[in-house]
Amino acid sequence: MDRILRLKPRDAGVAFVVTDMLCVGMGMGVPIFCILFGFVVGWYIARRASATTVRITDILNRVLTQALLTSTFTLLVMSIIWLPVGRALFDPDADLRSFGIPMILYEPTASFVGWLVLMIAISPFLQLLTTIFASYLTLLYRSGRDGWGV
Repeated sequence: MDRILRLKPRDAGVAFVVTDMLCVGMGMGVPIFCILFGFVVGWYIARRASATTVRITDILNRVLTQALLTSTFTLLVMSIIWLPVGRALFDPDADLRSFGIPMILYEPTASFVGWLVLMIAISPFLQLLTTIFASYLTLLYRSGRDGWGV
């Protein structure tokens, strides 16, 4: 475990990129596994930050910064995957009804737009939330165990 926590930042970043891309591939472009991967990333960020920094404000700043970096990468990947598909909105011959997305808004165009917003914007935001949540839970656990708290 200590070997994982002592990875160089560059190596940890490369491991994140590879694993995040694997999660995108396993979800076939739907980032459900990336959102769940946020729990693992949050744990790792908090453990690493609390191992190298003593002040809680510095730890929280590092957690937020690194969580934003990871979700920004997922946002970039989702944009690369789904924005080219968005051109179908401007194609009058495109059959959005048989595109394969769920008709969540009961109208093909609205459902397609909703799906793109969900994939490109909301999913990376959910990954950000899971990362921060897992980080703060980890810090809360460690603060009670290590005597940081009151």
